[in-house]
Amino acid sequence: LNGVLGAFNLIPAFPLDGGRVLRGSLWGRSKNLLSATANATRVSEAISLLMMAVGLFFVVFGDFVNGLWIIFLGWFIRSGAETSLRQTRLTESLAGVRVGDIMTRELLSVSPDASVQQLVSDYFLVHPHGGYPVISNGKLLGVVTMSSIRSIPRDKRDFERVSQAMVPFERTITVSPTTPAIDALQIMAKNGVGRLIVMDGDKIAGMVTRGDLMKTMKARQELGMWDLSHS
Repeated sequence: LNGVLGAFNLIPAFPLDGGRVLRGSLWGRSKNLLSATANATRVSEAISLLMMAVGLFFVVFGDFVNGLWIIFLGWFIRSGAETSLRQTRLTESLAGVRVGDIMTRELLSVSPDASVQQLVSDYFLVHPHGGYPVISNGKLLGVVTMSSIRSIPRDKRDFERVSQAMVPFERTITVSPTTPAIDALQIMAKNGVGRLIVMDGDKIAGMVTRGDLMKTMKARQELGMWDLSHS
């Protein structure tokens, strides 16, 4: 069984080790990571289609168990190859970009003593942002977002303070200006947030949002600025 698994893992298709070896070989020749990944993905898709066809043949002729397993393995290879290509495209589109390059430096902040209704009227309904840092005397106290006030009944928003609705600093996810943009995007995805406060030491330097990252990716793609060559 171990020998069979080892042989299967050497098939030149993502996400198997054989597929990574193939991409490494193509990358070494072309010096272009995205191109190498795309070509390795095409090979993987061809292998996956062949495996699924063989599996279907087995099923048609009565070997249901083995046939379904082969079809599943073919689907697994195809899915893994497509995922690897998407991840490579994402990484390459933000290669060399730091959070400090794209963050918003001039921030609108809200006072912790403001009412939630004032926050809604003067911020959320006026400016196109889904969250704001809560700052007092130059110190970041936390972040308040639309989702953090959604549960507060309308008839209580005049009495509730922002300080009661905000996510406190201790629970606020932050990054630094030198954090790679791709890492910031992954942090957002992992924690289910759409923005990150950028801290330079103990001082707030700005904010980066998922929208900032998406716009940067789109602009770099349209301008042909992806850094695709790696040594």
